[in-house]
Amino acid sequence: MIQKDFFPAILYFALSTLLTWWFVKISPLYISQEQMLLSTAVAGGKWAIQVFAGLVFLGEKRWAFVKEIGFVCLIGSCILIPYIALAAFSIANTPPFFVGSLVLAVVAMIFFYYKAISKLDLSSRWFLMWLLCLAIAVTLQLTVVF
Repeated sequence: MIQKDFFPAILYFALSTLLTWWFVKISPLYISQEQMLLSTAVAGGKWAIQVFAGLVFLGEKRWAFVKEIGFVCLIGSCILIPYIALAAFSIANTPPFFVGSLVLAVVAMIFFYYKAISKLDLSSRWFLMWLLCLAIAVTLQLTVVF
Protein backbone atom coordinates (compact mmCIF):
# COMPACT_ATOMS: atom_id res chain seq x y z
CA MET A 1 0.00 0.00 0.00
CA ILE A 2 1.33 3.45 -0.90
CA GLN A 3 1.46 5.91 1.94
CA LYS A 4 -0.76 9.00 1.73
CA ASP A 5 2.37 11.13 2.06
CA PHE A 6 4.18 9.52 -0.88
CA PHE A 7 2.54 11.42 -3.75
CA PRO A 8 2.72 14.88 -2.12
CA ALA A 9 6.40 14.24 -1.33
CA ILE A 10 7.14 13.32 -4.95
CA LEU A 11 5.19 16.35 -6.20
CA TYR A 12 6.98 18.75 -3.83
CA PHE A 13 10.43 17.51 -4.79
CA ALA A 14 9.59 17.41 -8.51
CA LEU A 15 8.30 20.99 -8.54
CA SER A 16 11.26 22.12 -6.48
CA THR A 17 13.67 20.45 -8.88
CA LEU A 18 12.05 22.17 -11.86
CA LEU A 19 12.15 25.59 -10.21
CA THR A 20 15.73 25.14 -9.05
CA TRP A 21 16.87 24.03 -12.52
CA TRP A 22 15.14 27.03 -14.08
CA PHE A 23 16.81 29.31 -11.52
CA VAL A 24 20.24 27.87 -12.36
CA LYS A 25 19.57 27.82 -16.12
CA ILE A 26 18.57 31.48 -16.27
CA SER A 27 21.46 32.82 -14.19
CA PRO A 28 24.38 34.36 -16.10
CA LEU A 29 26.76 33.26 -13.33
CA TYR A 30 26.96 29.73 -14.69
CA ILE A 31 29.35 29.46 -17.62
CA SER A 32 28.74 25.87 -18.72
CA GLN A 33 26.15 23.13 -18.68
CA GLU A 34 28.52 21.02 -16.56
CA GLN A 35 28.67 23.77 -13.94
CA MET A 36 24.86 23.98 -13.94
CA LEU A 37 24.51 20.22 -13.51
CA LEU A 38 27.09 20.15 -10.72
CA SER A 39 25.36 23.01 -8.90
CA THR A 40 21.99 21.31 -9.18
CA ALA A 41 23.47 17.99 -8.06
CA VAL A 42 25.03 19.58 -4.98
CA ALA A 43 21.75 21.30 -4.11
CA GLY A 44 19.78 18.09 -4.60
CA GLY A 45 22.38 15.96 -2.85
CA LYS A 46 21.66 17.39 0.57
CA TRP A 47 17.97 16.54 0.10
CA ALA A 48 18.76 13.07 -1.22
CA ILE A 49 20.83 12.34 1.89
CA GLN A 50 17.96 13.43 4.12
CA VAL A 51 15.37 11.44 2.17
CA PHE A 52 17.55 8.33 2.27
CA ALA A 53 18.21 8.72 6.01
CA GLY A 54 14.53 9.29 6.70
CA LEU A 55 13.48 6.24 4.71
CA VAL A 56 16.07 4.06 6.43
CA PHE A 57 15.81 5.29 10.03
CA LEU A 58 12.36 6.73 10.69
CA GLY A 59 10.06 3.74 10.44
CA GLU A 60 6.40 4.79 10.44
CA LYS A 61 7.30 8.48 10.27
CA ARG A 62 9.42 8.07 7.15
CA TRP A 63 6.91 9.21 4.53
CA ALA A 64 5.58 12.02 6.72
CA PHE A 65 9.19 13.18 7.11
CA VAL A 66 9.86 13.01 3.37
CA LYS A 67 6.64 14.92 2.66
CA GLU A 68 7.45 17.60 5.23
CA ILE A 69 11.01 18.17 4.02
CA GLY A 70 9.79 18.06 0.42
CA PHE A 71 7.49 20.93 1.29
CA VAL A 72 10.43 22.78 2.90
CA CYS A 73 12.42 22.25 -0.28
CA LEU A 74 9.52 23.58 -2.35
CA ILE A 75 9.20 26.67 -0.14
CA GLY A 76 12.88 27.44 -0.75
CA SER A 77 12.46 26.97 -4.49
CA CYS A 78 9.32 29.13 -4.59
CA ILE A 79 11.29 31.97 -3.02
CA LEU A 80 13.43 31.87 -6.16
CA ILE A 81 10.42 32.63 -8.40
CA PRO A 82 10.81 36.45 -8.34
CA TYR A 83 14.38 36.10 -9.59
CA ILE A 84 13.31 33.54 -12.21
CA ALA A 85 10.46 35.73 -13.46
CA LEU A 86 12.38 38.99 -13.54
CA ALA A 87 15.46 37.40 -15.10
CA ALA A 88 13.35 35.60 -17.71
CA PHE A 89 11.99 38.93 -18.92
CA SER A 90 15.41 40.64 -18.66
CA ILE A 91 14.09 43.03 -16.02
CA ALA A 92 16.58 42.12 -13.32
CA ASN A 93 19.30 39.53 -13.67
CA THR A 94 22.13 40.77 -11.50
CA PRO A 95 24.51 38.80 -9.28
CA PRO A 96 23.29 40.59 -6.10
CA PHE A 97 19.68 39.67 -6.90
CA PHE A 98 20.77 36.06 -7.58
CA VAL A 99 22.73 35.81 -4.32
CA GLY A 100 20.04 37.61 -2.32
CA SER A 101 17.41 35.20 -3.62
CA LEU A 102 19.56 32.25 -2.60
CA VAL A 103 20.25 33.65 0.86
CA LEU A 104 16.55 34.33 1.46
CA ALA A 105 15.66 30.81 0.28
CA VAL A 106 18.26 29.21 2.56
CA VAL A 107 17.15 31.22 5.61
CA ALA A 108 13.52 30.29 4.98
CA MET A 109 14.40 26.61 4.55
CA ILE A 110 16.35 26.61 7.82
CA PHE A 111 13.33 28.01 9.64
CA PHE A 112 10.81 25.67 7.99
CA TYR A 113 13.03 22.60 8.31
CA TYR A 114 13.22 23.20 12.04
CA LYS A 115 9.44 23.55 12.17
CA ALA A 116 9.01 20.29 10.22
CA ILE A 117 11.30 18.39 12.59
CA SER A 118 9.45 19.84 15.57
CA LYS A 119 6.06 19.01 14.06
CA LEU A 120 7.12 15.38 13.61
CA ASP A 121 8.58 15.31 17.14
CA LEU A 122 11.98 14.19 15.88
CA SER A 123 15.29 14.62 17.63
CA SER A 124 17.10 17.89 17.06
CA ARG A 125 19.89 15.74 15.61
CA TRP A 126 17.87 15.57 12.39
CA PHE A 127 17.95 19.36 12.18
CA LEU A 128 21.65 19.51 13.05
CA MET A 129 22.50 16.88 10.43
CA TRP A 130 20.59 18.85 7.80
CA LEU A 131 22.46 21.99 8.81
CA LEU A 132 25.70 20.06 8.37
CA CYS A 133 24.56 18.90 4.90
CA LEU A 134 23.60 22.50 4.10
CA ALA A 135 27.01 23.82 5.24
CA ILE A 136 28.78 21.22 3.11
CA ALA A 137 26.58 22.03 0.11
CA VAL A 138 27.22 25.77 0.44
CA THR A 139 30.96 25.13 0.76
CA LEU A 140 30.92 22.93 -2.34
CA GLN A 141 28.92 25.54 -4.26
CA LEU A 142 31.44 28.25 -3.37
CA THR A 143 34.60 26.21 -3.91
CA VAL A 144 33.87 23.56 -6.54
CA VAL A 145 30.98 24.98 -8.57
CA PHE A 146 32.14 28.60 -8.65
